[in-house]
Amino acid sequence: MNIIDIVNWRYSTKEFDSTKKISDEDFSKLKTLLRMSPSSTNIQPWHFIIAGSEEGKKRITQGTKGFYAFNEQKVLDASHVVVFCTRTDADEAYMKHLLEVEDKDGRYPNEEIKQMVFGARNIFANMHRYDLKDLQHWMEKQVYMNMGNFLLGVAALGIDALPMEGLDMKLIDEEFGLREKGYSAVGVISLGYRKESDFNTPDKTPKSRLPEEEVITLLN
Repeated sequence: MNIIDIVNWRYSTKEFDSTKKISDEDFSKLKTLLRMSPSSTNIQPWHFIIAGSEEGKKRITQGTKGFYAFNEQKVLDASHVVVFCTRTDADEAYMKHLLEVEDKDGRYPNEEIKQMVFGARNIFANMHRYDLKDLQHWMEKQVYMNMGNFLLGVAALGIDALPMEGLDMKLIDEEFGLREKGYSAVGVISLGYRKESDFNTPDKTPKSRLPEEEVITLLN
């Protein structure tokens, strides 16, 4: 599929065929998509919990209690489910760790450039920490960027997906001990293959977007 076909093919899948599973080959690609997403200053403030087993998916449904019960089956019937988590801080230890991983990967041709990048990344982080006072929100925005990149990537693989905020993220944090580890859940994406009975497939419920002239301004 070309990119236009892909964006028209993908949709928020409401019913997954529980008998269909993502192949090992495609699962490996999914992990690469998660790791290779862009982020501001390459800060990568994320962690991902991926459940493919029934036991793992049931643990994620701890977040579908009460008001969010309508999303329980969308977790259980999926082939795999990804919990997207954000760091709750980007302290000095993490910044140094990130720098050393980049250096090991050959990102820096010399020490001067390495330290220049380290300083610039800290400038931006400290701007959000002290001046704008929205460091965690800034990091969450990088995670949402990852989610968008991931949704397009999985669609290119012919895999259906449903992004969800409709879960109790506090309960998910508690289930996986995320806050103690320096993370917090921000969203969940269920993955798999659409069921023919799904009411939301584009052939049954046509996709709708605001017109081009309303959302795009062209500067000549």
